[in-house]
Amino acid sequence: MTTTTRSAGPASRGLGRTLRPTAKVLPEHARAHNRSMILQHLFHVGPSSRADLARSTALTRVTVSDLVSVLISEGLVEELGVRSEGKVGKPATLVGMRTEEFHVVAIDLTDDESLRGAVMTLTGEIAARRVVALDGRTGRAAVDVLRDLCQQLLAAADRPVIGIGIGSPGVIDPEGTVVEAPNRGWYQLPLAAELTAELGVPVHVANDANTRALGEFTYGGAVGSGVIVVTVGQGVGAGIVLDGALVRGRRDAAGEIGHVTVVDEREALLGEPGPLACACGRTGCLETVLSVPAMRRRIAGLTPEESDAALASVGRLLGTALAPVVSALNLAEVLLSGPPELLDGPLRESALATIRARTMPVIGHELELRMASLDEDGALSGAAVLVLSGQLGVT
Repeated sequence: MTTTTRSAGPASRGLGRTLRPTAKVLPEHARAHNRSMILQHLFHVGPSSRADLARSTALTRVTVSDLVSVLISEGLVEELGVRSEGKVGKPATLVGMRTEEFHVVAIDLTDDESLRGAVMTLTGEIAARRVVALDGRTGRAAVDVLRDLCQQLLAAADRPVIGIGIGSPGVIDPEGTVVEAPNRGWYQLPLAAELTAELGVPVHVANDANTRALGEFTYGGAVGSGVIVVTVGQGVGAGIVLDGALVRGRRDAAGEIGHVTVVDEREALLGEPGPLACACGRTGCLETVLSVPAMRRRIAGLTPEESDAALASVGRLLGTALAPVVSALNLAEVLLSGPPELLDGPLRESALATIRARTMPVIGHELELRMASLDEDGALSGAAVLVLSGQLGVT
């Protein structure tokens, strides 16, 4: 089933902050780097003169003029007329980024029952939405559903689409290959390359928790000094932003807390259900108790009091898994992203109490554990950031 809405969407927004670069700029990349600095300034600051751009980027005026000319020819930037300053001398001509003249397609694969996508402007305004049911499909059949959704969204765009951003569960390498996503039945799947070739539009794929973290950091006011966003859907994952940089880790598997073992036979002796089989092939993973399907099964048929107690027990397990991470990284915030009716209440309160009980007061006392500030569009916003970064160098 496909549903469609179109609205003016939220007020146009620019990215709030810039991620800290994590790699050196090589000489052969200098022009692309300089181009991205120009676009970064125009995107964050707004219309500026060429002299403003030279001062902001520390580039020469000749270099700035050359790059601006190229960007104008590409249609990304336009001249907006002269600035009224009341100063002696020739008035400066302003240039601005044409953020409303292009679209990006953003897709969120977090949910266990459906795929969500949107057509967005470069500043995050949603122009059209689509939701398609998965109907239990995994493996190649799920890829087919995703491809169809991409095609529907491309057809819904009424402006040039500069790229498609996809937030997917699992371990994703920098080239957009899904190394493993057990719940989707995807292993060593070159998803970005396949869809780029088939759709004729650049496709960028990253872990869904990482994209959610990018969205929260960019639009939601998350603390850049240290935040972990725990995404709860069909599976469980986490995205970490530390000192203004997204943490990827060795083999790009940072944040895969869903497959940390938290339940064993001892929990069964203490009244908890015994360890359950996980899609990864092991038993007792956090995902087997914290995923949305697992929690819904756990509280089915219970009274409100029993349901609260069951969710609190899940919160204790989550807190147990997070305490070493919070302590090792000295994080300031933990954000939960998922159904608030399951997460925001006894589960969240129990998780916070457990973390504080298991960490030093200097670490846990002022820790915030709250629901992610963005609504269900947070993952879509993060997926849009993938395109802005990958195609324009804007973060």
